[in-house]
Amino acid sequence: MPKRLYLAKIFVHFMRLRSIQEEREYTKYVIDKRLCYYEPSKNKFQKTLVQELSSSLNQKQKSIHPKFFYDKKGSKLFDEICKLSEYYLARTEISILTQLYDKLPLHLEGDFRLVELGSGSSKKTRILLSILERLHKHIEYFPIDISKILKESSTILLDDYENLHITGIIDNYESGLEFIKNYDNKKNLIAFLGSSFGNFDYEHGLKFLQKINSSMKKNDLFLIGLDLVKDKTVLERAYNDSQGVTAKFNLNVLSRINSELDSNFNINKFAHHAFYNEYKNRVEIYLRSLENQTVKIHKAGMVLPIKQDELIHTENSYKYTISKIKEIFSMSSFRIKDIWFDEKQYFCLVLLSKND
Repeated sequence: MPKRLYLAKIFVHFMRLRSIQEEREYTKYVIDKRLCYYEPSKNKFQKTLVQELSSSLNQKQKSIHPKFFYDKKGSKLFDEICKLSEYYLARTEISILTQLYDKLPLHLEGDFRLVELGSGSSKKTRILLSILERLHKHIEYFPIDISKILKESSTILLDDYENLHITGIIDNYESGLEFIKNYDNKKNLIAFLGSSFGNFDYEHGLKFLQKINSSMKKNDLFLIGLDLVKDKTVLERAYNDSQGVTAKFNLNVLSRINSELDSNFNINKFAHHAFYNEYKNRVEIYLRSLENQTVKIHKAGMVLPIKQDELIHTENSYKYTISKIKEIFSMSSFRIKDIWFDEKQYFCLVLLSKND
């Protein structure tokens, strides 16, 4: 390629990134030559939190979106949940990922970067990075996570993978995917591990999958974790652990709102409440008010009356049958390339491509 054309392409790429950065109100932070991350302004995030809570807490069924669980404390509590004996999801998914050392490379023709939605502490990420390390001299990793724990976990990863380059995006998945879509022409392996997709109801889940599909290039791949329908007792134990860590995780969202929006939720006046709805194949999670109370959220200009035993919905976790899995991916224009299960068939990982 002539030098002039090469420089022109670099300039166009730089200007495109700058335009996306300005549109998303991102600031770029360069830690060193192997690590940088993009982050929206604090005001933008606070504005989003105010707007969403002003709507969701004023509905007949009050709710708080589960993405707000993951401040620094919430992320650490979730890591503790993943270590609990009752919480089968993390260990079963890891058992499946370890099967992929030899199986996943069969689908990775050419050079891929890893894009991860919701990287968290990156324990499962390491398995995928180790697979890519065997295939490529240099590894690129783009974690997208609303939690600032991304900074900490990325720094630790660099110590363990000397040929790793990380570009982090501290934002919601949709904004991060839009950024990736316009970044360059390199092939992406997009990973959405855990069971976070289960937080979406059917309609919003389809829209999210279509968003991912539209952000993918022709040869990109998408790896997603899905929790399967199973015995009610197993499910309810997973979300009501004996040590009360899940309860702390659920209640912490109120502490976060107190801290960031100057509110006065008293977490001692709420209790964790979770059960499996067999009719809808989902675990439903709430915060139950223990008494009649009034909460003020000053930065949102809200005065919130809450009755005794009133429920604030914080999360759904849908569980899937194989037939439902095939249906939702067909409806969102994906083609299933492979499905892998753990021994008990509690959980599965699905590898997908665009159905063009």
